[in-house]
Parts: sequence; C-alpha cells; structure tokens
Amino acid sequence: MYMFCNGAIVKESEARISPFDHGFLYGLGVFETFRLYDGHPFLLDDHLDRLNAALKELNISGNVDREEITGILDKLILANGYDNARIRLNVSAGNSPMGLQTSPFNNPNMLVFMSPISMEDILLEKKAVLLKTPRNTPETGVRLKSHHFLNNIAAKREISDQPGTEGIFLTENGFIAEGIISNIFWVSNGTIYTPDLSTGILNGITRQWIIEYAYHIGLRCEEGFFTPADLKRADELFYTNSIQEIVSVYSIDSGSRFQGKSGPVTRKLYEGYQRFKKQISSRNELHTYGEIL
Repeated sequence: MYMFCNGAIVKESEARISPFDHGFLYGLGVFETFRLYDGHPFLLDDHLDRLNAALKELNISGNVDREEITGILDKLILANGYDNARIRLNVSAGNSPMGLQTSPFNNPNMLVFMSPISMEDILLEKKAVLLKTPRNTPETGVRLKSHHFLNNIAAKREISDQPGTEGIFLTENGFIAEGIISNIFWVSNGTIYTPDLSTGILNGITRQWIIEYAYHIGLRCEEGFFTPADLKRADELFYTNSIQEIVSVYSIDSGSRFQGKSGPVTRKLYEGYQRFKKQISSRNELHTYGEIL
C-alpha cells in the first residue's frame, strides 16, 4: 500500500517522521477522514474548511488547499489502483524541541493514507447502547478532530469489539452528546433532532450535510439539549460519519425499538446521500439543485 508523506508517495512501510514531532509528543495534530466514490472525494471542500480552521486554532501554519489534495489523491489512485477508498488526511505540528511551544509551528508534517473500501449502496441497521463513560469536554472552544482520542478509546473498550453496535456518549450533565465515532440523529413525529454543538460534540461533516439537505427537502431539524428519555421516545434513530455514511438503529439498550432501516425519514436522507456522493464537493452546492430536490 502506498501513502503520501511530506511531499512523496511512498510505501507505508517506508514512511518516516521524527520523534520530535509535537503531534506525537503533545498531541498537536488534526485529521480528516473521507471517502472516494469512483475517484470523487465527497464533500472534500467541507473537510478542508474544518481542517484549516483547526490548524489555525492549534497555531500550525499553512493552509491545505483543494488543488494540492486532489493532486495527491490522483497519485495515490494511480499507485494503489483504488478509486473507491477511505482517505485519512493527517496534519501534525511538526518537529520542534521538547517543551510547550507557544510560537507558531511553521513546518507541519502531512500524511495521507488510503485504504480500499467496497461501495455498497445498502442502508445498514445496527443497535446502540448508552455509555457509562461520559463525553469529555473539548480542549478548546470547539471540539477538534484531533489526536486526543483517549475518551473515544475508553468508550470503545466499554462496549468491546461489537461491529453491530455503536455507543452513545452523554455529557457530564446527562445530555445526549454523540457516538464513539459518529453523530446522532433521531426523528419524532416527522421532526429531526440532534444535539447542539455546545454540548461539546464534533461538528461532523456528514452531520452538517444532513442538516443542510433536510432544509432543502423541507424537513424540520432542531438542535438542542436532550435527555435519554427524549431519545427513547423517538420513532427513528440513526447515526452518521463520513465512512459509514448513514446507519439506521433498531434498538437502544436492548429496550426501546425504532423503525430501523424502514424508517421513512432515515431512508429519505440515505437516498439523498447516495444521489449526491459522486457529484458534490460541498454541502453548499445543494442550493444549485433546489428545483429538483
């Protein structure tokens, strides 16, 4: 398998970065994961906008632009032979002496990983459990998609390796937050609900797409502070991320049951996702399809 490492396409076994990278020493790094569909990087512009905002927050110099990344992706597609793939774009602070640096990091390390993934247009159905591990609070004003993943790892250990199960974090105050690797949505009486960003959740790219697409097709979506009781009264429940797309949920805590993959709102959103995943680079492009949505 080939990857990109600081300007070169190399075999994964040959990639090298310094142990003095502050991404390794102090967790100063961020990443994005997204998918290629027949070579098209879905919502790439939205991912880069979030990445660049995070780099600014971490005082890491530079701006990752679309032309640079698409050029790297073209080379990786050629080297690996995959045009349906999972991509991880990782930028860390770069090399510096040990110690807590306050000045800008001017030479970040950039890595791009590629792995093959099948393109099955199937709405999956899984179950969910409420976690005992609480969601920690963000290190900065908003949650970054950063190297700080111990909270997620602790939650994953709590439910062990169950591919058909997603854990749902609660905040320390008992409000619904997000999944271990996902954002959470549910539907009650035709209205879509999802936790507000001020609960400390990641503003997922697929989350943003769902909210925008729902608006364009006339579905009401409310963000706020909700309890497990609100969640368990729902008709439909689903979670989202950029790799698994939209996944329906049929039960939570082996008790409350939902409509799962037969849920009409979940299915409508899923079908919209399938329609656009090979076409657009930003959720903002949806307005150009206004008359036919």
